[in-house]
Amino acid sequence: MTVTRLDAAQLLSCADELARLLTDTVEGGASIGFLAPMDPGAALAWWRERAAAVAEGQLGVWIARDGDRVVGTVGLALPDKPNSRHRAEVVKLMVHRDARGRGLGRALLTVAEEAAAAAGITLLHLDTETDSPAERLYRSAGWTRAGVIPDYAATPAGVLRGTTIYYRRLGVPAAR
Repeated sequence: MTVTRLDAAQLLSCADELARLLTDTVEGGASIGFLAPMDPGAALAWWRERAAAVAEGQLGVWIARDGDRVVGTVGLALPDKPNSRHRAEVVKLMVHRDARGRGLGRALLTVAEEAAAAAGITLLHLDTETDSPAERLYRSAGWTRAGVIPDYAATPAGVLRGTTIYYRRLGVPAAR
């Protein structure tokens, strides 16, 4: 596996592969903001719309490849307000269903954390579906659970579920 940060042109050049990954993730039941069935055209458009934010430095996107195939991605959304330049949000951590169980989610999360630290970010946050498999990843990686918001978002099947907010201080030893 290789993990690479994309610039805007690279994101656009692999948008088709990223759209397939997004579609697989939604069809697999992950609550990442979309409903099933995921329209491939909508998935492609969503990724293409991210290119401007990448070009402007508001969003970092990394992909993981297994050979020539994109099997994972993670994003780091940087805030645009002066009072929040110390923090960033980890967004859209996705691993293709047939690539799970090999530590790729952890590797992508680590890449985002390291990039944030290198950019002077001292606080990361994210949200994930409550009681989802992703929660095990975040807890085992040293993230701190801040709380749960009930009925926050619909699953791909349209069922309202809670979201759990996590944070991680960078440059501070993780609480275990």
